Amino acid sequence: MMRRLRSVFAATAASLLLASSAVACGSAVSPSPSPLPPPPASPSTTLPASASPAPSPPPSPESSPSPSPGPSPTESLTEEFPRARFSDPTTIDNPWLPLVPGTRWVWDGAMNVDEKRASHRVVTTITDLTKEIDGVNTVVAHDLDFVEGRLVEAEIAFFAQDDDGNIWRMGEYPEEYEDGELVDAPAWIAGVQDAKAGFAMKVDPQEGRPSYAQGWGPAIGWTDRARVLETGSRTCVPFGCFDEVLVIDEFNRDEPDAHQLKYYARGVGNVRVGWAGALETQQETLELVSFGALDPKALAEVRAEALAMDTRAYQTRPEVYGGTPPAVQPAP
Repeated sequence: MMRRLRSVFAATAASLLLASSAVACGSAVSPSPSPLPPPPASPSTTLPASASPAPSPPPSPESSPSPSPGPSPTESLTEEFPRARFSDPTTIDNPWLPLVPGTRWVWDGAMNVDEKRASHRVVTTITDLTKEIDGVNTVVAHDLDFVEGRLVEAEIAFFAQDDDGNIWRMGEYPEEYEDGELVDAPAWIAGVQDAKAGFAMKVDPQEGRPSYAQGWGPAIGWTDRARVLETGSRTCVPFGCFDEVLVIDEFNRDEPDAHQLKYYARGVGNVRVGWAGALETQQETLELVSFGALDPKALAEVRAEALAMDTRAYQTRPEVYGGTPPAVQPAP
């Protein structure tokens, strides 16, 4: 669910580096516009059978050769959307990416910001909200991205599972921040401005198959693609060690030889993020540090944040968001 933050880093890099310099010199620095949320103290979900506690995390992934030059000319830029095959779209139980309401993932890592390494934290929560997108009911996910402890992006994203078990990304509304101020909201919604849904996770990911679209948002340049790079891997992160790991290579045509690698464990989802490619500038690495279910109070707080974003979207991006019905809260 993590998206590449290339557009916002150009605007925030200078302010982040200035803040770091101020700290080094003992100057006062304004607090983060949104506090860095701690991982859940006591996750209610347990480690899957394939995982065991890791005493310490391994070194972050190093550079590797580019996995692929990009999609071949014969591959379609968009996917055929099976609109008639969504009888229960908000039950998302694909084993590689189970999106159960109330679940939260926290990843910690680092990335390049203006040629310097900066700490990076991503927090994703699956809310209990639903929202109709392009005629299909979707689950609403809530993401927060922090660089050097400062919120640089918040996002709500929309997912649905078809009757075969494939998960579809139906759109997203991100808010990009600089020094606590909203600077951009490059949303795309399936069915609006020629945007189309794409695969977030296939039901049977296998090596050697063609790459696929993760969505198509031409109005904002969303052209991300993915392919299965590897299956059957083993990886260890602070949360645990996992076998039979699936590695997905994500890229797009506008950034040749720049790749983000995501590692998925059954029953958990994304446990690690790495990178590859000679032109990969961010060189982002993330490791899962916390995974579990929120208590009702914490979930209600995230729900309120997601609903507030859903409401703002009608003002900030009416041309994209205005035709969608509001997100719906669960019945009492």
